[in-house]
Amino acid sequence: MKKAVAALLLCLLSSASVHLGAGGARIVATPIAIDPADPAHRQIGRLRYLAGWHLQSRLAGYGGYSALAVKGDDVLMLSDSAAWLRFRMATPGTIDRVRLGKLPGLPAFVVGRNNDAESMALAPDGDIWIGFEYQNAIMRYSADLRRVVSANAPEAMRDWPQNQGPEAMVRLRDGRFLIFCEGGDAGGDHPALLFGDDPSSTNSPPTSFRYRPPRGYAPTDAAQLPDGRLVILHRRFGMFDGFGAAVAILDPAGIRPGVALAGQLVAELRPPLNIDNMEGISVTREADRTILWLVSDDNKLPIQRTLLLKFELLGGGTANGAAGSGSP
Repeated sequence: MKKAVAALLLCLLSSASVHLGAGGARIVATPIAIDPADPAHRQIGRLRYLAGWHLQSRLAGYGGYSALAVKGDDVLMLSDSAAWLRFRMATPGTIDRVRLGKLPGLPAFVVGRNNDAESMALAPDGDIWIGFEYQNAIMRYSADLRRVVSANAPEAMRDWPQNQGPEAMVRLRDGRFLIFCEGGDAGGDHPALLFGDDPSSTNSPPTSFRYRPPRGYAPTDAAQLPDGRLVILHRRFGMFDGFGAAVAILDPAGIRPGVALAGQLVAELRPPLNIDNMEGISVTREADRTILWLVSDDNKLPIQRTLLLKFELLGGGTANGAAGSGSP
């Protein structure tokens, strides 16, 4: 999110604090209800709340997570300081095998204050792509995040806002990539690109289109559902009502050059629900259920929290369970 908003929050609420979990070499996961006033309240729109945790740690470099990937019991988070966190959660709320690291090999165009990593896309059992704001660049890393494979600042992203660039990125199962710009125009549309191949190395021009999120929201992450459609996470911030989040579904089959596409609103999460600055989303399957995982970016401020939330998408994320694109 815009750092100015975070700074303003800090000034307004400078007396706020959190109590970090004991043990500097671990992460403490405290269970939370999605509705603090009514723990039995679990369904919001087409989402059913399954579980959630407030994650706390004294580990150096912890916090600021803008992208998320969950696979089995392995959780990978990417921070906006070009660092990553990986841990196992084999039992709900129990975290072990914690590892943190810094992304290596940052080229000149993403060093220093420009290393704002905001989006992440994974190949099955393969490499990891990361999107950087400020220089609007895409870098491809090996699966262990220890080696740079390729890096590129796509020409089609050159004019995207510096601090509102490639906020959401997803690799489709057919190998194509979708990248969404956080910044929008006066009409509420956001630039988006469909790459036919690897955006970290290709010189082929992508298909340019516009994405229209729910009113007042900006896209922060995206993932592919089992039926091939996209689930897109959004956030908003208001001085009087705080953070809000929205989840929508978009059918990529409708992408054409210059077209403006709107997703179907699935759920809106707003106070007094237990949310924060929601920026990362990941999709998993449990039996016949489609699971959505959400993580919040605390901007490394004591007045915000790192929340990991788990929902079931009602309808299963299949074509028979939900309508396609339409007005939110």
